[in-house]
Amino acid sequence: MFFKYLSYIIRHKWYVFLECCKEGIPWRGVVHDLSKLRPSEFFPYMRHFYGHSREKEKEGYSKNMDKKPDHAFDEAWLKHIHRNPHHWQYWVLVEDKTGLGAPKVLPMPDKYIKEMVCDWRGAGKAQGFGDNTKAWYEKHKNTMVLHPLTLFEVEKLLRRR
Repeated sequence: MFFKYLSYIIRHKWYVFLECCKEGIPWRGVVHDLSKLRPSEFFPYMRHFYGHSREKEKEGYSKNMDKKPDHAFDEAWLKHIHRNPHHWQYWVLVEDKTGLGAPKVLPMPDKYIKEMVCDWRGAGKAQGFGDNTKAWYEKHKNTMVLHPLTLFEVEKLLRRR
């Protein structure tokens, strides 16, 4: 379980690094997802995706495996998105005045937009789906909260390839 998850992280980082090099941001590829190696993220992720269940072993790396809540994973995911500005969730500000009703969405800097798209591409390749990024984006774009400038740049990057 430990080595299986570590192998996935290394494979994912490799594909993201290659994609970041293509986008001219190799350093973002080097530092991409380093927080996943911290125990506070590594072990909850490992148990969630490659845990004690035989079905998880067969299914591999997917967020939709358990119907029951996994609070340790949720906490690790929250830490991960707050440590890594290439996630769109990092740029959504829930204000005290408005709460969840009207979050403020900040524009992402260009290097993080590129890294986010490289992350999507790398994840598809690491999980054996190839470069299905455009199809993945079309399926998930309505669940994302992106600033209009960020949205424009994401879609421009996706049209390029």
